[in-house]
Amino acid sequence: MDVTDLKTAVIYYSATGSTYALAQAAAKAAEHAGSEVRLRKVHELAPEEAVASNEGWATHARQTQDVPEASLDDLEWADVVILGSPTRYGLPTAQLKQFIDTTGPLWAAGKLVNKVATSFTSAGTAHGGQETTITALNNTFYHWGCIIVPPGYADQIQFRAGNPYGTSHVSQNGANPPGDVELEAVSFQARRAVEIGKALKTGLAAA
Repeated sequence: MDVTDLKTAVIYYSATGSTYALAQAAAKAAEHAGSEVRLRKVHELAPEEAVASNEGWATHARQTQDVPEASLDDLEWADVVILGSPTRYGLPTAQLKQFIDTTGPLWAAGKLVNKVATSFTSAGTAHGGQETTITALNNTFYHWGCIIVPPGYADQIQFRAGNPYGTSHVSQNGANPPGDVELEAVSFQARRAVEIGKALKTGLAAA
């Protein structure tokens, strides 16, 4: 196989659908950039009665019941890892964190080293912890030995989207779905990660 044939895992948690919409856009962009892609959700930890008590949450759960759940195999398989999570008090959700906490065997075996990694988020309000959620996810990437690829201001969309750490969205508690700017921003972020991933994989193979 050509070393530039890249594999990308987009792994996310979403309650009412905002983060899912961003994850879908990231997966589509990565695929268009020439990568094989797996779109995976993490396991829901909230009890069924909690999900059922929120119409938006319950509706989204039904609509995405066919999305496969993430496994450690998805991480080991991927050259590029894109994580997405709503923010909870400036941190990733418990659902995504629980999945991250299962990765010890891969970490111990060095199987996460030199993967390209990037992350995105959604929050209910402006200044609701978007940047700290992304940097918290990046703390995991440091431990894994990943190459973190932020969007920075490497494209004009970033001057409109306004977050060099990673794509972020203000959902107004699920009432405001991601718009064209956010979807374009996360698409750029995914393309950039794939491009750097291809260059890294090619360079490592040549070395």
